[in-house]
Formats: sequence, C-alpha cells, structure tokens
Amino acid sequence: MPVITCVEDLKRIYKRRAPRMFYDYAESGSWTEQTFRENTTDFQDIHLRQRVAIDMAGRSTKSRMIGQDVAMPVALAPVGLTGMQCADGEIKAARAAEKFGVPYTLSTMSICSIEDVAENTSKPFWLQVYTLKDDDFMKRLFDRAKAAKCSAAVITVDLQMLGQRHKDLKNGLSAPPKLTVKSVANMMTKVQWGLGMLGTKRRFFGNIVGHAKGVADPSSLSTWTAEAFDESLDWDRIREFRKMWDGPLIIKGIIDPRDALEALNVGADAIIVSNHGGRQLDGALSSIRALPAIMDAIGDKIEVHLDSGIRSGQDVLKALALGAKGTYIGRAYVYGLGAMGEAGVTKALELIHKELEVSMALCGRTDVTKVDRDILMIPRDFSDRWQ
Repeated sequence: MPVITCVEDLKRIYKRRAPRMFYDYAESGSWTEQTFRENTTDFQDIHLRQRVAIDMAGRSTKSRMIGQDVAMPVALAPVGLTGMQCADGEIKAARAAEKFGVPYTLSTMSICSIEDVAENTSKPFWLQVYTLKDDDFMKRLFDRAKAAKCSAAVITVDLQMLGQRHKDLKNGLSAPPKLTVKSVANMMTKVQWGLGMLGTKRRFFGNIVGHAKGVADPSSLSTWTAEAFDESLDWDRIREFRKMWDGPLIIKGIIDPRDALEALNVGADAIIVSNHGGRQLDGALSSIRALPAIMDAIGDKIEVHLDSGIRSGQDVLKALALGAKGTYIGRAYVYGLGAMGEAGVTKALELIHKELEVSMALCGRTDVTKVDRDILMIPRDFSDRWQ
C-alpha cells in the first residue's frame, strides 16, 4: 500500500485504476478548461497568516450546514455517473460520508437510485435535482426524496444546456455512454474495476430509467436527456420547484451577486457559489474569486457555501475565512472512490480534515466557526480588478 499524504496521491492511483473515459469525465472542464484550472490555482493567490505562542489545544472543526451538525464544514458534492467510477459508487460514498459525519449529496444523474442509497445507509442524505421540463417527473422525484427521508434538496441552476467538454465527446461519454472499440479495450485493462462492475446490478441511471416518462430501458435514455433540460428556466420556475419541496432548499450554481440576491428572494435556505467545476461557461470566474463579491452583496442574509476547486483542507479554510459557512468536494472524493472504493472516500475526508485542523491551529484559531479574514493575506485586486 503506498503512503498517501494528500488528495493528489489518490488521484494518481485513481488514474491507474479507472477507465479512461470515466477518469476524463471527472478530470475535465469545458472548452479551453481555463475556469477548470483557475478553480484550483486561484486558491494559491490567497496566503495564510501564521500566528505563534497561542494555545492550540482543544481544536474543533465541528460546525453546522443548513442547521445540520457536521464533523467539519465539508459536504460531498453531487457528481453524476459516480457508480461508473467504482461499482455502487454512490452507496460507498454515502456510507463514507455518514461514518465521517458530513453530508452526502446524491446526483439525479446517479447510477444508484435514491432508494438504493436509502436502503444502504442509516442517516438522511441530500438530493441534487436539475431544472427539468417534466413537472410530473419533478414532483415524483421530490416525493421519492421525501419517502427516502432526504434532509435537503439541492437545485442546480447552471445547467440549462451543456457546456462542450471535448474529452467527453471524443470518448463517447454521454447518457448512456457510447462505447467504442478504444474505450472497451481500455476498460478491459482495468481488472479490479471490471470485476466490481460485473458484481453489481446497478449499471444504469437509477433515478431515470423506469421513472421518467418513455424511459423504460437504457436505450431510450439518450432521447430523454436531449429533451429534458429546460432552456427557458427563470426564477419563477424555480419558485415552482420551491413549492414542490417543503424541506431545506439549497440553490447551486451561483457565481454573480445579482443571482445570489434572486436566490434569496425565492426562499432558498442556502446558496452554493459554484461554476459547475469549470464544466459550463469556460472563462467564468473561479468560485473562490467570485465569493467575496457575493458575500459583500448578501452578507448573512442567507447561508453561503462554496464548491469547485477544493482539493485540500487549506482550500476549505480559505473559503471559510472569506465567509462561506460550508464547502463541497467533488473531484477530491471521486479520486478516492476510484482509487480505493469506500475506504478511498474516507481517506480523502481524513486528509482534508487533518490539513484543515492543523492549518487552522497554525493560524492561531481553534474553532472552525470563528475563522475570518484576519487569518488571510489577500491581494488588493483579488476580486475587484474588473472594469
């Protein structure tokens, strides 16, 4: 077993063990991938302020996200196709999150269904939903989430249409995937992955197949996905979704202060500052660079979380110090899942937790809920260089 000291170590193992098309699906952005890259590199522009001779005993990373106790303010982000990174991947990730004490968010485009995850976990999880045209499907999706005792819904608002991702097109990665001779040949070299997939019955989109109108089997899925997403989405439509779900509601995909204010007005309990991991509008601001302006616009009127680009506990600490009450990891836990299954997700959480706790202490703080901008050294033009 190699010595794993950071998320990057998990990524290297993941790259060896996962089929190329699914690795590329996780490790890519749209068009030139500028935003995908800057989501991570922009964190490096912010420096931490070290303090010494301060009592570092009694440290705590415990916090709350939308009223729920968390072991640290980090949730597992919704990631589609997780069950193709590793057999029963959504179940394994949800179990790891539950044991660690952080929220797990199931994607609508998951391989394992809402019911699959609920049957294999003992605590409530969150469900991410897309803004789809079909009201009947949406209502039933929310009803299924309620029946599974999901404790929050996360509505993704930045995917009315797909940003072009070159690697996915070249690999035939779609819903369902279009297998090529090259991709099948690559899969055959991933023995551990292949044995896992042979051993599970969950290989298709469990929340869609058999639930969406006209989608009785995987072969009919591509037509549905091409027509399901609502390009005419507006805030009135989001208000309709708010009526379908009476539990805690989080809106994901906010990158502009004006949209943050709109989310506040529709009755959301929290927003997620996110650019979809750099997979939608290439050239958009990184999430961490967009965060300060959003905090200035809405203050503490609504709970603000941050997604996209987090690969370490220091990234988490910087986001919290800028005002976020919670953060999300997507690729970081997928690396662990593809590398080592459930144990890999746990390892990713352990790595981030340790770095968060130690870095916080070296900044002179012992309570993660009390970190603020005083621990940061931020460039003067970090978020306001634009005309």
